[in-house]
Amino acid sequence: MATDRWVLNQSEIPSAWFNIAPSLPEPLKPPLHPGTGEPAGPDDLAPLFPMSLVEQEMSPQEWIDIPGEVLDVLSLWRPTPLVRARRLEQALGTPAKIFYKDESVSPAGSHKPNTAVAQAFYNKAEGIKRLSTETGAGQWGSALSFAGAQYGLEVQVYMVAVSYAQKPYRRVLMETWGGSVVPSPSDLTEVGKATLAENPDHPGSLGLAISEAIEDAVKRDDTHYSLGSVLNHVLLHQTVIGLEAKQQLALAGVDKPDVVLGSCGGGSNLGGITLPFAKDRIEGADIRLVAVEPESCPTLTKGRYEYDFGDVAGMTPKMEMYTLGHDFVPPPIHAGGLRYHGDSPIISSLVHHGQMEAVAYPQGKVFEAAVQFARAEGVVPAPETSHAVRAAIDEALDAKEKGEERVILFNFSGHGLLDLAAYDDFLHGRLTDA
Repeated sequence: MATDRWVLNQSEIPSAWFNIAPSLPEPLKPPLHPGTGEPAGPDDLAPLFPMSLVEQEMSPQEWIDIPGEVLDVLSLWRPTPLVRARRLEQALGTPAKIFYKDESVSPAGSHKPNTAVAQAFYNKAEGIKRLSTETGAGQWGSALSFAGAQYGLEVQVYMVAVSYAQKPYRRVLMETWGGSVVPSPSDLTEVGKATLAENPDHPGSLGLAISEAIEDAVKRDDTHYSLGSVLNHVLLHQTVIGLEAKQQLALAGVDKPDVVLGSCGGGSNLGGITLPFAKDRIEGADIRLVAVEPESCPTLTKGRYEYDFGDVAGMTPKMEMYTLGHDFVPPPIHAGGLRYHGDSPIISSLVHHGQMEAVAYPQGKVFEAAVQFARAEGVVPAPETSHAVRAAIDEALDAKEKGEERVILFNFSGHGLLDLAAYDDFLHGRLTDA
């Protein structure tokens, strides 16, 4: 019987993260100080992040060693499996081979702990006692709460209000690991109070929740801010996904994939699966890289490529990226983790220079694909992950129409077992396309 699942030994967890920055078609432009507009240096970022992460953010090195203490925690669930979706292939009648990297096996059920553990470790090493952060659907807040529990750190989470209401069990998960969770906008910060005064029923946004988390951090000497996507060091930590996938594809007898894709909000899970392959593409390999986003928050497909703030209040450094405008408030779709106005500068650069494609889907088509995948493969995808599933199915159908034997790799970034209210809406006709 053919093997459909490839698992590495723990000794084969990557010992170093891969930094794509030195290989990009054009060097990234520096972040700009929000007050002066001048390039931000390490000292400007020190109030928010430990210096070790600031150094990683700006590092010119291609490989950065993973500390042994971080590997010890990652080994609770890594390496993650590479799975061939053979039953889905059969259901589609496609000659394509569909592989997915299953990041749903982590304690938090997603890829997010790959960077949460690293960030908690570096903050603990610098003497920080408390972390503040934002979260959309709760995947990141869950991961950081888990990581905080591993290193004895307090974690304060500002959760986008509409997701706080949609996904109560994500809150319970965070609280179980010791995190404190409030809906954003909240009455704990000045920016939150001002927003509530203007609109008591504000649905929240990731940009607003970031403003609250940063305000929280800068007010306290014992607190740093922690971000689960967008920044260079976050994508760096996620490259364990693609590095493992490369080893596993070789075990599966695959020389290279024809297309590598992932869902995209800020860019962390997409970067994790694609960046180790991006260098191959830049150097001439025939590999397509695809970012998949929601039509209701079409940053890469309809945004502008320019400098913008990462938050509503303009407290973050400005970054060159695709953006819908830092004051954009997306509709309350169920894929809360993809409802961000901007994108990673690294992902934005790859798209801008033609090294990566971007597509967008309405949530109805996304959930159709999610249910099809669940019924074929038995695994229920998160709403965010379902965007990648949709694109993988469309790639397989395109290969069928053209009679091509195409190898498709996508990142199964998280399960949807705490998102069943979204499936309930879809299955009973209550889901609408924004």
